[in-house]
Amino acid sequence: MDYAPVIEILNEILKHEWTGVAQYSQNSFIHEGPWREVYADKFLGDAKESFKHAQLIGDKIVALGGVPVATRNEIRQSKDLKEVLQYSLEFESKAVEMYTKALELADGDRALVVFLEDILLQEQEGVDEYSKLLRNTDAAQNVGIIEDDSKKKIG
Repeated sequence: MDYAPVIEILNEILKHEWTGVAQYSQNSFIHEGPWREVYADKFLGDAKESFKHAQLIGDKIVALGGVPVATRNEIRQSKDLKEVLQYSLEFESKAVEMYTKALELADGDRALVVFLEDILLQEQEGVDEYSKLLRNTDAAQNVGIIEDDSKKKIG
């Protein structure tokens, strides 16, 4: 199996995970107000998860004969909680997209597929969690995650 295309997407994933470390850490630092304790801890936990994924992906790149990147993408930040939650949902959704692409390229290497599926499951759980956090908010409606419940008729 030619692992060059897999290593290329894994390096893109690694950049994304490094971005998650920085972005979620920054979110935990700058969030203020009555929900700070709840969300600061959540964002810090997400930063740690991104770091764990970065470690796994970096090690896998080396195992496949590649060299891991040491760069990240630009972070998105805001002091508006809804906006931060929306950025987080978009970040997790992008991760799901990237891991799914990597899975397609890994077809034929069962161990690599299982490795990627395990991380993909965690990323999808992030999408699900941020979708629930945004439910019934303007931010969720703006990204098309939910329908406006006020427009639904009961009965």
